[in-house]
Amino acid sequence: MPSSNLSRALRRSAGAASFALLMAMHVVSGAEAAPAHGIAMQGEPNLPAGFDHFPYANPAAPKGGRMVYGVFGDFDNLNPVSVRGALTTARGIFADPEFGNLVFEPLMQRSADEAFTYYGLVAESVETDADRTFVEFQLDPRAKFSDGRPIRPEDVTATVELLRVQGTVRPQYSNWLSKVARVEKTGERGVRFTFNEKADRELPLLLAGLPVLPAGDFTEKTIADTTTKPLVGSGPYLIERVEPGQRIVYRRNPDYWARDLPTKRGLDNYDEITVEYYRDQNAQFEAFKKGLTYVYPYAQPNPRHWRTAYDFPAVADGRVIKEVFQTRRPANLAAFFFNTRRETFADGRVREALAMLFDFEWANANLYYGAYRRLGGFFDNSELSSLSLPEDARERALLAPYRDQLDPAVLDGDWKPPVSDGSGSDRTILRKGLALLQAAGYRFEGSRLVDAEGRPLAFEILVQSLEQQRIALGWSRTLSRIGVTAKVRQVDDAQYQKRKSAFDYDVLISAFSGTLSPGAEQLNRWGSAARDRPGSFNYAGVASPAVDAMIAAMVSARSREDFVSAVHAYDRVLISGHYVVPLYYIGEQWLARWSFIRHPDATPITGYYLPAFWRDPAN
Repeated sequence: MPSSNLSRALRRSAGAASFALLMAMHVVSGAEAAPAHGIAMQGEPNLPAGFDHFPYANPAAPKGGRMVYGVFGDFDNLNPVSVRGALTTARGIFADPEFGNLVFEPLMQRSADEAFTYYGLVAESVETDADRTFVEFQLDPRAKFSDGRPIRPEDVTATVELLRVQGTVRPQYSNWLSKVARVEKTGERGVRFTFNEKADRELPLLLAGLPVLPAGDFTEKTIADTTTKPLVGSGPYLIERVEPGQRIVYRRNPDYWARDLPTKRGLDNYDEITVEYYRDQNAQFEAFKKGLTYVYPYAQPNPRHWRTAYDFPAVADGRVIKEVFQTRRPANLAAFFFNTRRETFADGRVREALAMLFDFEWANANLYYGAYRRLGGFFDNSELSSLSLPEDARERALLAPYRDQLDPAVLDGDWKPPVSDGSGSDRTILRKGLALLQAAGYRFEGSRLVDAEGRPLAFEILVQSLEQQRIALGWSRTLSRIGVTAKVRQVDDAQYQKRKSAFDYDVLISAFSGTLSPGAEQLNRWGSAARDRPGSFNYAGVASPAVDAMIAAMVSARSREDFVSAVHAYDRVLISGHYVVPLYYIGEQWLARWSFIRHPDATPITGYYLPAFWRDPAN
């Protein structure tokens, strides 16, 4: 292993045992670096060189017509990288989770049908070595900005220098680039990034997702500025009209350079895209009902709304279609997070007992029309979940130094969240929870549970919405039946964000998005280094050598098999720690659309892909 990789492993490993384990599992590849059409986090890209189109795109999709999206929120900015906006950047400009990259494009295009793979776009090829100490992109000679200027290596290097500045641009860019020792032009069309000792195997793919800005259009002073002036990009659409806070209109660029690339064939099918903004979600839905917007996606599933809101004529006569899409992406983690920085939650037995007393069956039946499924782990609904699977040989090797901290039932694949009778006071579960609390040193004093020093078992649940309040009150009522006091406090969004950032809470409800390629971002969610860093996502205050070691194993995995085993091991460590009360998920996506909006038959593993939709030319 090269010295740079040694130092990376040492920093991420939680101790000598973990480091020795990673060294033993490491296999050095003798493959020479060579330009390739794509790059995957582990193994090789699924699609071969020369592929025709993504499997979830219809290359024969008709072009033309108008799409109108409705979104909830506001905007005051068109700059794709600035963080100074009082509100936010307009939807669709760049890296939009639903609408894609309409104006600015990354070096390479991420596939929606693979865990973490990029294919050629602005860069037609990518090259890296077996240890990923560098990455080099060769730009497509046809690539150009919307004003006709060719995209040159100088545009990439200029963009990188602007994005390095901490605090003025989106932090992920400066964080990624802090791991780059130098960036330089190579040959006529090449750009090479050489990494420093902080880099990991994920970095080449992160850099493939960098936007490319025209050199000279931004300066060190203006890169952080908000603007509502239409900007020059390389994407399929031009900004035609901007009404801040109300709407933005995009028009197809007739000279779009990449329209026939395999990564773009069958996508970006509308002549015009309008994004309408609504300050109220009810107004957003009413606009959809009237046909003022054409699709209604559920970013957050709402079973009550899905069941009861579609009783208008357009649904009855088939003009509006409700659709369900299956996805193999891990479910988002929605949970109560215990703040283990608090003495109350320092004992894992206490956390386990309190989690056991959340009555999912009651909540699902009484609050959510029975629409949800129970979360058990951290990667449910995907191949990354360890639930119901016994550990394999790779996992046993990874977990060997930490077995005394892990639940044998979790290792065997036998552990499941408790299933109640749905009454909110299942006596069998209440007795099990109480027994755990008594084993942790609690006893009854009158009707209250108290510890050895007579302090009652009591805590506050911080919530920010009526929906969260309802589910928290249900849990609180069940806890009260064994003498535990859980008060529910709802605060406004500003106070909630402030207290969450400062870890000023006992328990809060929050969520993490699911991903098929968990990696370095997990350090900020569960890693020891993030435990006391204000503003981190380590809401539970986890500081565990086992967690750190499993993250190290994930980011160093070279094959998909090694990676999946590492994630399974990671899942088992987190489950055994009882850091959260997992809530629920819906293992599918919901979308309502007007019938003249069509989509391909194939759905990628991440769910429906709006840039592949089109408008029926007959309507």
